[in-house]
Amino acid sequence: MGTFPVRLLACSKQKPTVQMASPHLLPFLPLLLLLAPSSAATGVIQLPSARACAAPPDPAVYDRPVIGIVSHPGDGASGKISNGTATSYIAASYVKFIESAGARVIPLIYNEPEERLLEKLSLVNGVLFTGGSQKSGIYFETIKKVFQYVVDKNDAGVILPLFAQCLGFELISMIVSKDNNILESFSASNQASTLQFPNYSSLEGSVFERFHPDLIKKLSTSCLVMQNHKYGISPKRLRENGALSSFFRILTTSPDENGEVYVSTVQAQKYPITCTQWHPEKAIFEWGKPMIPHSEDAVQVTQNFANYFVSQARKSPNRPPADKVLDNLIYNYSPTFSGKTSKSFDEVYIFS
Repeated sequence: MGTFPVRLLACSKQKPTVQMASPHLLPFLPLLLLLAPSSAATGVIQLPSARACAAPPDPAVYDRPVIGIVSHPGDGASGKISNGTATSYIAASYVKFIESAGARVIPLIYNEPEERLLEKLSLVNGVLFTGGSQKSGIYFETIKKVFQYVVDKNDAGVILPLFAQCLGFELISMIVSKDNNILESFSASNQASTLQFPNYSSLEGSVFERFHPDLIKKLSTSCLVMQNHKYGISPKRLRENGALSSFFRILTTSPDENGEVYVSTVQAQKYPITCTQWHPEKAIFEWGKPMIPHSEDAVQVTQNFANYFVSQARKSPNRPPADKVLDNLIYNYSPTFSGKTSKSFDEVYIFS
């Protein structure tokens, strides 16, 4: 193998001598020559010295966050995959949504014993409530318990963020208002929509604070988000309910197919809790419904939401034992392709 010169040793009356170096440096020679001091002044081309990382990681930021996702009753495909009555599922798109921002997932299976649920909750740095349809029974009771766990942790000064989507937002509205009839009917099934921002000053400290202004504008003028729900809550009803209005601030609203306006994004006033009536995970990871936006702008919206939620989870002081995390990760289960039997999800994790 050949070599090439990188170091010239100049002498006053002698020809410069050449010190040869390994050929693997060849691609970097132009850069090295640029960075080196003038050989006329020193007689030597100096290689830059190796430097360590500028600063150690911030110990207050946890770069191995784990998110707990509560499973939903059923199999995600109208009983066509599994008919077990105790079956529950998590759409793989929610898992990928979390993983895309650098976190891992532990499934919180809604009908497992309470002590097992609490054991898993002790391992997570954040919680996600998915979409779905179930608003009663054991599932609703489990959502209430997990929600109260999140609130209690934050009240105790332990950061534990929660992100609730669609059904998750509806259930939290019922829990906070203590009114199981608080929801209203809307026509927003399989619909792409805009997000309207009633008060731009309220975006400070919210997920939208990290959005580029151009993307905020596009959200208000282009149908970049996926709606798929029959219920919700109007801005008027939320504001008139003392419990809800003191708990949440409205970030966005959206119109349904009939022009009726509902609340589409909220942020808790004093907790790291964000709720959307829409589905940010679908733009990147679901393909079964034709109205799901898949544009680059829609993908950026999804990524911004995932990054924001996981960035909150990184602030959690919880440092769960690595072996227990590994024992409970969703990687211990295999996803099932459901795209041929379900228009809602391409893949699901089924628990029975």
